[in-house]
Amino acid sequence: MTTGKLYTISAPSGAGKTSLVKALIEADNNICVSVSHTTRRIRPGEQDGVNYHFCDHAAFEAMLAQHAFLEHAEVFGNHYGTSKHWVQETLAQGKDVILEIDWQGAQQISQLMPETVSVFILPPSQQALRERLTQRGQDDSSVIERRMSEAVSEMSHYAEADFLVINDNFQTALDDLKAIFRCHRLSREQQQRLHPQLLQQLLG
Repeated sequence: MTTGKLYTISAPSGAGKTSLVKALIEADNNICVSVSHTTRRIRPGEQDGVNYHFCDHAAFEAMLAQHAFLEHAEVFGNHYGTSKHWVQETLAQGKDVILEIDWQGAQQISQLMPETVSVFILPPSQQALRERLTQRGQDDSSVIERRMSEAVSEMSHYAEADFLVINDNFQTALDDLKAIFRCHRLSREQQQRLHPQLLQQLLG
């Protein structure tokens, strides 16, 4: 039985990461997205257990004390963490797992699990990023300026990723993302696990 591959996907706010990952998992039922725990307040349209596992600071601290997180980070004053047990269990079932996390979390994962594949999604320009943040209609100008400043800082960590996807045209970016997953499923190690009898017969 093959084991799944762990992927981290990072991007600045507004780069289109969430939409790309959603389209990717809709097209491939062998990919799962980890649902992180967070102390952030739930936003309109979000569902507990679907977008995030929403919890208070006390519950998050308790999980930290129990070493329940594979990685955790603080972003904009809120805490986020990935369940260690869920990730390990899902990979063992042969499914690929995506962690949608910031560069801090991706660093932690790569140190703990060096075989992890890291992907960074970038916008085609700062102007395009600003327009996307503005078109959301969720934040006022001061929040957008803060997010732009944070985005530039976050994008400076692109060099730590294994793959870069530029989200200029959505379909092209999605195809690029699919190619990364397909490439790793065709690795010699995975193919040996999938086709042991065939390989034996070919050499027999």
